[in-house]
Order: sequence, then structure tokens, then C-alpha cells
Amino acid sequence: MESETIISEQFYANSSSAISEKTINGSFFGTKQKSQKIHVERPTSPFGLAVLIGTFLLLLAGVGVVFLLQDDFEKFHFERIASTWGLPFLIITTILFFYQAGVFLYSSYLYLRYKAVPSVSDDLLPTCTIIVPAYNEGKLVWDTLLSLADSDYPAEKLQLLAIDDGSKDDTWYWMQEAKAKLGDRVTIFQQPKNQGKRQALYRGFKLGTGEIFVTVDSDSIVKKDTLRNLVSPFVVNKKCGAVAGNVQVLNNKKAILPKMLNVSFVMSFEFQRSVESELGSVLCTPGALAAYKRDAVFNCLPEWINQTFMGEPSDIGEDRALTNMILKQGFEVKFQRNAVVLTNVPEEYKGLYKMFIRWARSNVRENLMMAKYVFTDFRKESKFGARMLFLNQFFKIAMTYPFILFMFYFIAVHPVLFLSSTLMAILIFSTFSMAFYAKRYTLSESFWAYSYSVFYTFSLFWIAPYAIATANKKGWLTRGL
Repeated sequence: MESETIISEQFYANSSSAISEKTINGSFFGTKQKSQKIHVERPTSPFGLAVLIGTFLLLLAGVGVVFLLQDDFEKFHFERIASTWGLPFLIITTILFFYQAGVFLYSSYLYLRYKAVPSVSDDLLPTCTIIVPAYNEGKLVWDTLLSLADSDYPAEKLQLLAIDDGSKDDTWYWMQEAKAKLGDRVTIFQQPKNQGKRQALYRGFKLGTGEIFVTVDSDSIVKKDTLRNLVSPFVVNKKCGAVAGNVQVLNNKKAILPKMLNVSFVMSFEFQRSVESELGSVLCTPGALAAYKRDAVFNCLPEWINQTFMGEPSDIGEDRALTNMILKQGFEVKFQRNAVVLTNVPEEYKGLYKMFIRWARSNVRENLMMAKYVFTDFRKESKFGARMLFLNQFFKIAMTYPFILFMFYFIAVHPVLFLSSTLMAILIFSTFSMAFYAKRYTLSESFWAYSYSVFYTFSLFWIAPYAIATANKKGWLTRGL
């Protein structure tokens, strides 16, 4: 099955909520299409093509230099081992390498085992409250609400709540327009002032009457059968406390960064979260699309809304925090690959690094919180998976500064060796992401895996150490961009 970008105009032309049969059948949202591949013609951007060609020339040059400088690499390797800190560092990195290799092989096995839960029948579907918090989203919130209202979900079992978190633009106007069009199918609320996404969600939780809560970002579009697929695991698995949706990029035809992120998201969700789902321990249910059992939410709602970090109220990472608290209760958290949502991502560097900083800070905070319970008897069933995933995250955080220091040392002593070996490593390790995307979607777009790895390695490597050092800082960062 191939991925195809669907923009809001394709969903609702001339303010109509009806989606034409032609659009459905010819797009990623074709409900009758299973796993077969379809051919989609895409215009090729000259600049994008230049970036891809430049990426491959750079990577091939790196490989060539590595082979030309074999003697220099061997000399540097022996010098490093002979140094005071070199041998211990080599031993640690070797152990971590084999650990990561083992985790990867085990993860691949789990991925092959993963199967999304098929949608249950209408009579088995639970009542569902959808909460859409919005801040300065403009007309995007209209598109989001209409796509949700058009879902193939029994109307009598669906409650749709939209909450304007004190927007300074015309978000409230577009919510009112959606209300005028959808009538009683949607209820809209306006916060007296901007209080943050967590507070908006909290209001929705308190007002919601459904057995299942679904949270959807206000710049996202859902597939027609997304909701029923998303909540079906709760019906077949009573131990399920939360479900993560499958997030893909909506604006991947508009700029280079979204093209790269589109491949990255597929790897992050369709591979990594499939693995975590097999272990019953998806670590983060994304804000773009997630579902929660009502009881699981209310069991931790006071703790969640009053959460602090280093004495300050937490205003970021509300999705990761809620997932963490639900895991702590002993519930399983699952991933549904067939519950697709398309969401907007930053198109410029500033917006992207700010988003990553927010995510990384949340990751640091919630790993500290997870450390408090993951080695306790928090779940009757096997706790191995949750502990393995935690340790994997912990080692990445713990080794951030040692690797950064080694990187700067390597650059200072042998800049050419560093650059060439890094490019060769990118070529090797990114090939898995490329092959995975090509297998799931299209070969042509899969090559962005290489460009993204080069871009991240050389322009975003500082995110992790910076986020660790500033984990206590508040602020959404990307609002207003």
C-alpha cells in the first residue's frame, strides 16, 4: 500500500463534508484497499531531486575516503586503545553495540509477529468521546472536525468536543462554522484564556461521557475508519488501557523537511510502536491521535493535571505523561497500524528543532518517572517488555554526553576520519529505514531516509544533550511559529 498526501481541500471542497468516491478510491484512504500496492504519480521537485542526488554523492564520497584512509583508521584505533580512557570506552561501546544489536533482532521478530486488531462490529463498539484541543490553528480545526464527523462510527455512540484554548487568531470562528455545519454532532467550548493543552484536555475529560476518550490534534485529518479501528483493541482486550494511532505527515508535499519526516514517522510508528505494542508497553500515545479507557484516565487524572517537575507545573509532554501513568496502573498500551491520522509537521528548521526539544525534554522527564515503578510489581503479567524498553531509553540518555565528548575529540584530532566514518555509518544504518519504507510504501520516497539521517546527524545532534541539561525548562516552544 502506498502513502499519498491528502490535503484538506481534497476532503472538503466548497465547504462540503462529503468525500467523493473517486477521491477515496484513488487515495491512501481507500477503505477497500488492504495491503496491495497502487501506483501513484507524484511530481518531482527539482530542488528535492538535487538534495537526494547530493546526499548520495556525499555518502559515496564518505565511503570512498574510508577505504582510502584504512591505515589512518587502524592507527587511530590503536592509539585510542592505548590511551587511559580508550580501552574502558571501547569495552563499554562494544557491550552497548551487542546489546543494541540484540534488541534490534528481537524487535524485528516482534514486528513480524505484530498484527493490528480488525474493527469490531457496530454493536460492540463502545461509546466514544473525541476531544480536540486547539490553539491558533485557524481553518485547520474546521478540517479536523469535519473529518472526525465523517468517520464511519455509529453517530449515537460518538461525542465530539472541541475546545479553543484562548486562541489569538480566528480558531474560534472556524469552530463556530463547524458547529453551524454539524449542529448537535459537535459541542464547542472556549477557555477564558490560554492555559495550555493539558488544561484543555482536562476540561474535555471532565465533560466527556464516553467509555473511551480519543484525543486528536487540531491540525490533523483522520481516515474514515480510523476511529473504529482505534478503539477496537479495548473491546477484544480488557487489559488495554490506551491505544496509539498511526501518525503520518499531512504536508509532505510542501517542503523538504516534511518529506524527510514522513519517512522518519513511518519508521517510528509502524516499526517501533508495533514492537512496543507486542510487548503491551507503547511508551507514548501521540497527541495527534490516541485513545484511553475512561477508568484508566480517571484513576490518574488528579496526578496528571497536577504533575510537576523539579517543583514547577508540567506544561509539556502531556501525552507521554498520561501513557506513563496508565502503564503504571498495570494496563497494556497498544498500537493500531490501521488507525491512520495525517498531521502537519514543521516546515522550517526553527520549528523542527523546537518541537524536538519539547519531545526530548518530555522523554527525559518521563524516563525518570518510569524508573520509579518499572522495576516494581506494577503489572501481573510479564514486565520484561516494559523493562527492556525503559533500559533502552535509559542507555541512550546515559551515553549522550560520553558520545558527544568523544565526537568532539574525534573531530579535533582527525576531522577527515570523523566525517568519512560518520557518512559511511549513515549509509549503512539508514538502509534499514529506507528498505522498510520502500517495502511498506514507495521506493522513490524511501531515499529521504538518507537525507534525513545526514540532516539530523549534522544539524540536530545537539538536541539530546541540550534537552537533558534543560529538562526543567517550561514552554511549548512552537506556539506562535
